[in-house]
Parts: sequence; structure tokens; C-alpha cells
Amino acid sequence: MTDMTVAPHRSVPVSDPSALSARSAPLPTLSLRDAICLIVGTVVGIGIFRTPSVVAGHTGDAGIALLAWLAGGVVSLLGALCYAELASTYPNTGGDYHFLARAFGRRSAFLFAWARLCVIQTGAIALLAFVLGDYAAELLPLGAWSSALYAALVIVALTLANVLGVRQGMATQNVLTTLQLGGLLFIAVAALAATPAAVSAVAPPAVASPRAFGLVMVFVLLTYGGWNEAAYLSGEVRDPGRTMARALVWSLAVVTALYLLVNWSFLAALGVAGVAGSKTVAADVVQQAFGPRGAQITGGLIVVAALTSINAAIFTGARSSYAVGRDFGPLAFLGRWNESTRTPLNALLVQGALAVALVGLGALTRNGFETMVEYTAPVFWLFLFLAGVALMVLRRRDPARPRPFRTPLYPFTPLVFCATSGYLMYSSLAYTGLGALVGVGVLLAGALVVLLTGGRPRGQAVTP
Repeated sequence: MTDMTVAPHRSVPVSDPSALSARSAPLPTLSLRDAICLIVGTVVGIGIFRTPSVVAGHTGDAGIALLAWLAGGVVSLLGALCYAELASTYPNTGGDYHFLARAFGRRSAFLFAWARLCVIQTGAIALLAFVLGDYAAELLPLGAWSSALYAALVIVALTLANVLGVRQGMATQNVLTTLQLGGLLFIAVAALAATPAAVSAVAPPAVASPRAFGLVMVFVLLTYGGWNEAAYLSGEVRDPGRTMARALVWSLAVVTALYLLVNWSFLAALGVAGVAGSKTVAADVVQQAFGPRGAQITGGLIVVAALTSINAAIFTGARSSYAVGRDFGPLAFLGRWNESTRTPLNALLVQGALAVALVGLGALTRNGFETMVEYTAPVFWLFLFLAGVALMVLRRRDPARPRPFRTPLYPFTPLVFCATSGYLMYSSLAYTGLGALVGVGVLLAGALVVLLTGGRPRGQAVTP
């Protein structure tokens, strides 16, 4: 959603509304390389350092595990082709919020905004914080609650840093993404250099049933999650009609190849049982290759990468919440900008408090990472499903609209993506635990807010 925080230049006459609008609107400045770097940097978070253990534990077979990662890339590509048409046809920094508003109306868009604040974005922050906590606890244990303590502390610290006005530029993002990919390649090479001799003594987990494969895909596809955030770039890329499709396809090709390489190297180094039994698989494979010092260095690098990912999630999440607060009365308190610090203060504080509360939920279940995946998954896949439906609705409702990119094999592609999303939403409810129920309950609370208030915009709503 557009962050309308920059005041118009004083030299612009108040009587010239078009000039004011031009100055406050985002400019198409991002290149194809910038878009690819942002998408890859968003998708390749630190989940890849934790999810392989969960996948190996549920599959019990290296071939099935790698098949799951390949299938995740294919499903993500199908969704990306649908989003490429939406983003190139209706370029807007509102992303999903904009598409859902056009297809289903403002109430559905409000419910998405609620879910992004209370479930999707805050759940992602807590999930990332737990991965950091697992690795930090290996470097410096703080007792039985080490992971949760580290997770809560880093959320509080980074939220306060953003309240004080911390900014990140595009150049920094590009450098950090390059370092992140380089670190993953280093870990993959280290894993291939490790000696797998001691693995055979450990019995592998039982091979997954077809039913359990659905749960595996929930974890895999959340690790691929983030490609849909590319929709928020569509209002700022040059030539979105061509750039968005190319950026999404190239980004997912890079991510899929990287994930397959990393998981293959982990399995080659530790075996299925070794990967399944590790909460810090990257550090373990580097230790096997280079000794304890290498594992410590790897753990430190992952903690730094985690801090970057969490900070980016806090930064973008608060600003989308601020923009929604400016649109809708029920969330008006989020739409207040602090002029002294130039930050969306209320949005940052509310988001931080919710994320810390989710860390508490994860600590109670003793499986913080898994609980946060369960919490976010049903809601995440519900709105991806609705985005796929929105593509078909807008094709029928708005046939004359120029479409610079058309989803290949329409309507087969969006139908398969919707069916996959629906199945994963079902799997995330049927095969998971408490976290999923809490996430759905929070979404239902948002639906109650819509019923009680009508999800009415504040003043004149932005035309979708």
C-alpha cells in the first residue's frame, strides 16, 4: 500500500492538485535487476536454515524431501504467473490489497489488511525471530527458554530502533542480498565437503505417507513465501508490463535452484536422520566440514542475516499498517505519523507487541518455529487462493483492460494455483495444531470487526 508520508514540496502551489499528486506518488525507478534482487532477498530468508530439518523429519526419505522442494518451486511459479498478470495490468504499490479491493470490494481488502497486521506479517516476524533464537541459543545459551528469550529481545530491540527512525536504502538491500546468497552457497559447499561417515549409525525417520506430504508442503511453500510481495513493487518498477513477469520468473528460478542445492548438500552431509534431528542444520554441516570454529562463524552469519530479515519485515509491515489506518476508521489509530521521529509510531508499537505475544505462544508450545508456521499458514493460503480467484474475476469483469502480460494456459494455470492453495489451506488446518486454530480465530475477529463497522473507509477511499 502506498506510504503517503512525504509532504509536497513548498514550491508547489496549493491550487495545483495534479502537481501535488505527482510529487506524492511513487516514481517508476526500479530496474529489472532491482526487482529480482528484492524478490530473491525477500524469499530467501532464514527459514531455509530451519525448514529442511522439519521437512526431513516428516518425509524420512531424501528423494521425497527433494521432490517436495522442487514441487514448491513449481507451485510458486504458477502463482507468480497469476500475480504477474495482476501486477502488470493493475500496477499499484498496494499489491494484494489493491487487487482484492478491485475484485471483491473494500470489506475484503480490509480483512486482508487485518490479517496482514495480526497474522501474516507479525507471524512472519515471530517465525524469523525463533530461527534466530535457535541459532543464538547454540552460540550463547540462556537456559531452557533461550530461543524464546532471544526472539522476544530482538523484536523489542529492532522495533525500538525503527521507532527512532532507522532507514534502509536500496543499495544496502542489494548488498545484503548478495551477501546472503553468497553465505548460502558457502554453506552448501561446506556441506558437500563434509564427511557423512557417522550418519549411517542413526536410524532414519519413517517414510512419509501421502497425507503427511501435505503438511510437508505447508512448510516448504512458506519457505518459498514472499514472492507475492513483488506485487507491492509494481507501482515503482520501470515498464511493469514486461518487468514484473520477467522478475518473478527469474527470481523463482534462482530460488528453486538454490533451495535444491542447499537441501541436497545438507542431506549428503548429514543424511535424512541427521538433518531431521538438527535445529541448526547449517551450523552442524559446517562444523562437520571445518570443526567447531566454522560452526560458530556460520551461526554468527545466520544471526546477522536474521537481524536484517526481521528488521525489513518490521519496517515494511508497520508502513502497510499505517497506510491501512489512514484508509479505515476501525484502524485509525495506526494511521498516525510521528513527525518528530518520522515513523509510524503506533503501527510499530502495536506490531511489536503482537509479535512478542506470538513469541509467548510459541514458547508455551515448546515448538516456536513450527507453531508460527501453523499460525500463519491457513490465513496466508486463504488470501493467496483469493488472489488467484481475483485474477479470473477481473478477467471477466474488466475484459477491455489492456493486459501487457497474460497468464499462460489460462484458465488452467490459475485454476491449478487456486486448487493447490485451497489444498494447502486445508492441510494447514487438518494436519497442524494449536497455532492454526489461534490464527483462524484472529482472522474471525477481524471478520467480526468488519460486520460491526462495515469496514468503512475514512472519508473518500482511494479508487481501486
